[in-house]
Amino acid sequence: MPAERRAYDEYEELRGEGWTRLLAAARRRLERTGGALDADIGLTGPSEAERRTVIGITGRYRPETAKRLAVPLSDLDGYLYGRYGAGLLQTLGRLHGPLRDRPAERADEEARREQALESAHSSRLAGQGWFAAWLERIAADGTLTRLVRRGDAPLLDAALRVLERLTVDGEHSGDSPNRVPGVLPLPVLAEWATGDTKALVPGAPLEQLVLRALAQRAGDGCTVPRERAGRRALWESAGAIADDLASQVLVLNIGAEGDTVVCDWLRDAADFGIPFRLTLHQLATDPVVPAARTIFVCENPAVLRAAAGELRSASRAAALVCTEGVPSAACHKLLGDAVRAGARLHWRADFDWAGLRITADAVARHGARLWRMTAADYTAALDEGETTPLAGPPATSPWDPALALAMEASGSTVMEERLLPALLSDLTRA
Repeated sequence: MPAERRAYDEYEELRGEGWTRLLAAARRRLERTGGALDADIGLTGPSEAERRTVIGITGRYRPETAKRLAVPLSDLDGYLYGRYGAGLLQTLGRLHGPLRDRPAERADEEARREQALESAHSSRLAGQGWFAAWLERIAADGTLTRLVRRGDAPLLDAALRVLERLTVDGEHSGDSPNRVPGVLPLPVLAEWATGDTKALVPGAPLEQLVLRALAQRAGDGCTVPRERAGRRALWESAGAIADDLASQVLVLNIGAEGDTVVCDWLRDAADFGIPFRLTLHQLATDPVVPAARTIFVCENPAVLRAAAGELRSASRAAALVCTEGVPSAACHKLLGDAVRAGARLHWRADFDWAGLRITADAVARHGARLWRMTAADYTAALDEGETTPLAGPPATSPWDPALALAMEASGSTVMEERLLPALLSDLTRA
């Protein structure tokens, strides 16, 4: 007779109604305690077969009215050893496979979790506040634990490589003919960090992990936009590009120097005062040097739309670029090239916390000057209409510290459309 069949016959009694729940409870208890036999297990609402089984194990009578039966694990162990020549642990292993040692598993999991955190804290980004906050959040909300349990802890190391690369890659732009200066394509970044070009596709665990860090760095907590445009903007804010055709910049009267097709288009659009969209792909394959030496930058398309309508008859209306929120990679490339060619940027955004962050980045990145973006401008605009409450994490205004203080004191946003008459006047005079 096969050994498996003999084993089944030998333990046939233990597969019956009187034993099933009892052995299941014993297994759960032993797995929780690492195999300790110094506790009791209990059966609530026992059946007649279970009552008789417990009586047989313990040698003590239990009335039919008993609602719960307690059995010391040591008694159960002794009973099984005397009857089958194998104790409780060995018997459970033969019936349903080896027991788990959950305390040891937890200790191992915690050790791997701490090892992952220790590795992360050794990153050269560890001294930055956003990085520390990101690590704290993924450790506190269970993200890191889930990675460890799935065996995906290496994803954290990959995320660290991606984040470290994004902080310096703008300095390296000549390693590929398909590279845009200061912009790293996501497939290239993914392959470099993991060996898999698809590791950063939308919805991938690594993509979500990195975007949470980038959202933290951008001042938006760990909230990652759900819509594709928002996620694309978050990547572009860090110098990575998902789609060089989707990354665009809206311009008016920008003009261009050069004899390329794109330059011709820009000159024609400027001659007729027509708003024009440039893609990052165009800027990369057909380099553009803006002809304008003074370029104004706004945040909202409504400002550019008004300028296109009201200044069309102006003989020398100023060049205007619209960021449409957080500047895209295409926007940064165009303006960066303009600054390198000698242009001066005059920058403004909405009077909200995001607007302050956008403007501070423009000053640091492009040496932009401020365009009606002071505490005095904000205070004057407050009295000219209704406002909405400020939302999101506060930001600073290094170019005018009083501005952030005034905004915090009032708690109100001011959209740049409210300054439209003054902005159009500036564009005309310029």
